[in-house]
Formats: sequence, structure tokens, C-alpha cells
Amino acid sequence: MKQHILPAIRLTVVCLVFFIVIYPAIVWGIAQLTPNKGQADTITVNGKKYYSNIAQNFSDDKYFSSRPSAVAYNAAGAGGSNKGPSNPDYLKEVQSRIDTFLVHNPGVQKSEIPSDLVTASGGGLDPDISVQAAEVQVKRIAKIRGITTAAIEQIISENTQKPLLGLLGTEKINVLKLNVALDKLK
Repeated sequence: MKQHILPAIRLTVVCLVFFIVIYPAIVWGIAQLTPNKGQADTITVNGKKYYSNIAQNFSDDKYFSSRPSAVAYNAAGAGGSNKGPSNPDYLKEVQSRIDTFLVHNPGVQKSEIPSDLVTASGGGLDPDISVQAAEVQVKRIAKIRGITTAAIEQIISENTQKPLLGLLGTEKINVLKLNVALDKLK
């Protein structure tokens, strides 16, 4: 028994040192190389702080709509719905989102609605939408705000994030940054 206990204790000590000291130090060091030094990306608007890396709920028609959230935009409980694409409850929820979108965006056909406007992300807090999801909302926002579609399309262009290294991922737009830029337009 003695021959098994000592190696187990040594392995436990090595794991404790590695996972409590060395590994967190490595992660912290890598975070210091990022633009925000590992801190959240925040935007302050009218004295209120918002986190641009967490989805915000924009339900007013004068703003670009966010991607739906399976957790009601609550960052404390991030997670997906875990319902498959053939689940009847999930299909009803998606159809309800499509119907709501069509009511708020007259003139848009069902086939023109990008999937990211009616389906929640895996974590339920995706702050980004596709360029297509932004473009399908331009007419509604231009009409409500009384500005030209060209002005809104310029804001979309300025806020579009390209894929990493031009290869990894797709073009995307942070909805919070887009809506803040939209409010600054006046």
C-alpha cells in the first residue's frame, strides 16, 4: 500500500501546482497580449457601461435587432436551449420569431431572413450578427429614423469585422457598436 500512496501524493502535489499556479499564469500571460489585456470590452453611453462582448436586447424598431437569446440575455446563465432542429417546441419558437420579424419588417420575404435573426447561438449571448442580418433591417430603420439607406449602409460597412487573417470565420457586426454608431448619426 505504501508503494501506491506516495506516488499518488506526489502526483496530487504536482497537479495542484500545475493547475493552481502554472496554468493560470500561462492563461493570464496570453490574455495580456490581447488588445484589452484580458478585460471585457466595454462601451460607455450616456454614463452607462455596456459590455460589447455580451449580447444586448434591442427590441425598439429604430435599432438593429440582436440575435435571439435562449437565456433572455442574462450573462449569469449562459447556455443554449439544447433543442434539436426537429423538436416541435423549437420549431414553434423559430416560427414565432420569423412571424415577429416579418411584422416589424414589412416588405421582407421569409426567404430573405438570415438564420441568425431567428435562432439563438449555442451560448445564448452572441453579440454579433451577420452582414446579411444587418442589411435586411436597413429599410425599417431608415424609415423610422427618417434617414437614407445609404447612411445606414455606410455605418454597416464601417462596423463590419472581417474574418481573422482573412480566412478564419465570417464577416460579422457587433450589434451594440452598430446601434451606438446609429445613435451618433443624428
